[in-house]
Amino acid sequence: MNMKPIIDEQEYYEQRFENIHLELGEILSSKFTDCTFVRCAFGAVGLTNCRFTNCTFNECDLSLAQLFGSSFPSTVFENSKIIGIDWTQSNWSNIGLSNLSGFFDCILSHSTFIGLDLKGIQMKNCIANEVDFRDANLSKANFQGTDLARSLFGNTNLTEADLSQARNYDIDVYNNIVKQAKFSLPEAIALLYSMDIILKEQCDWA
Repeated sequence: MNMKPIIDEQEYYEQRFENIHLELGEILSSKFTDCTFVRCAFGAVGLTNCRFTNCTFNECDLSLAQLFGSSFPSTVFENSKIIGIDWTQSNWSNIGLSNLSGFFDCILSHSTFIGLDLKGIQMKNCIANEVDFRDANLSKANFQGTDLARSLFGNTNLTEADLSQARNYDIDVYNNIVKQAKFSLPEAIALLYSMDIILKEQCDWA
């Protein structure tokens, strides 16, 4: 008897999946539309050629999941652990991740978004430590309240991105596009470190 809670090559509509544990398992070529996943554990799961359309992941663990050819149009991740994922493995066609709605209050550390089109992505109030954003398009992205400690930015397009209230970022203004990006003090002082200037704590008045 097949006891797998999600069947390969099936289509699911408006279903709620709760407390499903598929660690080290695999889901092949299934499609999910308007589905909700709550407290599900997909750690190190292989999600191969799956499509999640307008879905919500809430309090789920997808750490180290393999997203081979899968896409997530209009999908939201909330209060979830999504650690160590290589998002470049996903499907980046017109119906792919470019329309992913975003991450809210998630842990995204040690993940890779190298060279991907993340225009308008929402990544709010997240922990995104040691994430690789090099060569990515993050124009109009929203990083409000996100911890970006030791994350990598290089040749990254941050045009009109909102990093107000983001923290611990290290962004070289000469090696990234930051036109009309939003920053807030005191965190924005870190932008000065990439400039060939001398900072003094106070003025020397005669």
